[in-house]
Amino acid sequence: QVQLVESGGGLVQAGGSLRLSCAASGRTFSQYAMAWFRQAPGKERGFVAGITWSGHITSYADSVKGRFTISRDNAKNTGYLQMDSLKPEDTAVYYCASRSISYSDYSYRQKDYAYWGQGTQVTVSS
Repeated sequence: QVQLVESGGGLVQAGGSLRLSCAASGRTFSQYAMAWFRQAPGKERGFVAGITWSGHITSYADSVKGRFTISRDNAKNTGYLQMDSLKPEDTAVYYCASRSISYSDYSYRQKDYAYWGQGTQVTVSS
C-alpha cells in the first residue's frame, strides 16, 4: 500500500521560511515523479512544483518561482519543498502527490497523480 505523509507545515510570519517533507512508503519511490499542490480557502487545488523521478528536472508555478525549491532524496524515500520569502497568499493546505506511471515526467494535472498525502497546513501571517 502506497502512503505519502507530509510534515513541516505551520505558522510563519511573512518573509519567513518553511520546509515541507513528504515521506513515501509502499513502493520504489525513486521510480516516480512527484509534485506539490496547494489549496487555499475557497479556491481550487493547484500545482505548485514538480520534479522528475531522477530529480534532474523541476518546474514551478509562476507564483512561487524563485522562492520555492522542490527536491528529493531517493535514498530516504522523501521529497521536499523549501519555501522561502513566504507571503500571506501562500497560506494553504499543501499536498504532495506521486505519479502512478514509473519513469514518467511530472505533470501539472492532478488527475495524473494516483497517490496523495493527507495535506499539511501552511499559514503565513502579515
